[in-house]
Amino acid sequence: MKQLIQRSSVARLLAAAIFTLALFASAIMAPAALAQDETPWTPLKPGSDNMAVEGHMPLGKPLNTMDLDIEQEVSRPFVYVSRGTVGEGTERGTDIIDISDPSSPKVLKRWRIENQELHTGLGGMDVKYFKWNGRYYVVQSTQFGPGPNNDLGAYILDVTGLPDANSVREAGRIHEPDLPGGFHNIFVYKHSNGRVYLFTTVSGPNAHIYDLGAIVDGDSDKGFVGTVPVPLAGGETSGSYHDLYVAWHPDTQEDRFYGGGTGGYYVYDVTDVENPELEITLAGVTGVRYGHTFTPSPDGRYVVTETEYQYAPLRMFDLKPALDGEVTNIRQPISAWTANWKNLVHNHEVRWPFVFVSGYHDGLQVFSLMDPENPVTVGYFDTYTGSRDAGVMAGAVANGAFGVDVRNEDGLIVISDMTTGFWTFRMEGFDGWNGEDWGQPNISSAQQFDEESKEGTK
Repeated sequence: MKQLIQRSSVARLLAAAIFTLALFASAIMAPAALAQDETPWTPLKPGSDNMAVEGHMPLGKPLNTMDLDIEQEVSRPFVYVSRGTVGEGTERGTDIIDISDPSSPKVLKRWRIENQELHTGLGGMDVKYFKWNGRYYVVQSTQFGPGPNNDLGAYILDVTGLPDANSVREAGRIHEPDLPGGFHNIFVYKHSNGRVYLFTTVSGPNAHIYDLGAIVDGDSDKGFVGTVPVPLAGGETSGSYHDLYVAWHPDTQEDRFYGGGTGGYYVYDVTDVENPELEITLAGVTGVRYGHTFTPSPDGRYVVTETEYQYAPLRMFDLKPALDGEVTNIRQPISAWTANWKNLVHNHEVRWPFVFVSGYHDGLQVFSLMDPENPVTVGYFDTYTGSRDAGVMAGAVANGAFGVDVRNEDGLIVISDMTTGFWTFRMEGFDGWNGEDWGQPNISSAQQFDEESKEGTK
């Protein structure tokens, strides 16, 4: 049963307008820009006045917590946290967290791969939930080194019976014997044809597409449905992807794929998943040899891009010249944003006009793209205040806030921190998101699994 937090469209529009005016006023009254080596967050005052910690729960040893995903229905208050390790200790699997009281999160179940001591490699990396035929499932991507399950890309858990932890059962596994090393990142997408697909990186060229409904229904032979290539200069298709996003675009009646990887960022029409068609490239961008995360605005015009190396900002691009057919490749960003130039951002979620960021050492960051050419920070909280010498990658900058997600129904923000664990937040004035309140399609990474097929609208 839906919670009684839904409001009339008039009230939601009014709330959106009030929040917009508040942001405008704060921008006008903002003090002079800080020096590049200064930040307003400190161990004694880690957050902005408009950001409130709802709850916090440590999850174990440092560097053992990876990405996370929150169910979108308030009536199913569950968050799934990937447990992988780049530090001491072995935590390889999935934590299922109950946030029925966001101020007091509780671990319902710690699912772990069998024979933990025999497995090597990262373990659980990315995680997404989905709904199929009235049941709820979780896909956990895995990356194992030499030893057991070296070719395991993901396992699927049936979590329909939650909060009964004993009801959780394994519903399937996806192996890729020809591409050992697992899946680093995944994206679950409810396609316009009504199927639910898993788009995933692999330890090799291209991205793979799997039919999750077929797999959990027991027809694994029909699980693999196609690939999305990485285009390179000269018409070659080699290289790899790092992160993936897929969205429906009502204006063109297309399912559109966004991938960051070798050479930059690429947009494909995947309406026919067996025959993806390249539409737009962002290649040859200064400072970008390899794309990381690539997320569009709900209408597909603007994109937020990331390259995961120290000192690199998030870059914003306007795709309108390509969408209008004037060009096929775009090289020049229209703006950039960073929390602290010394560090780097890891992941982000777009709830237009806001971008919610998991910023490693800089914790949770939120900035506004109300004016896409002039991003403005509107909230923050530093979830990691430990040593800057403990982490991974050059400069040990990869530690702290790893994953971020937003529950659209009520605006709850969740963060997974590699070292400090799981966090829930509220941002003042942000009590839910619907794209239509902002003059945009109601499209985000949060899938509308109960929506009917769009095939009849094509």
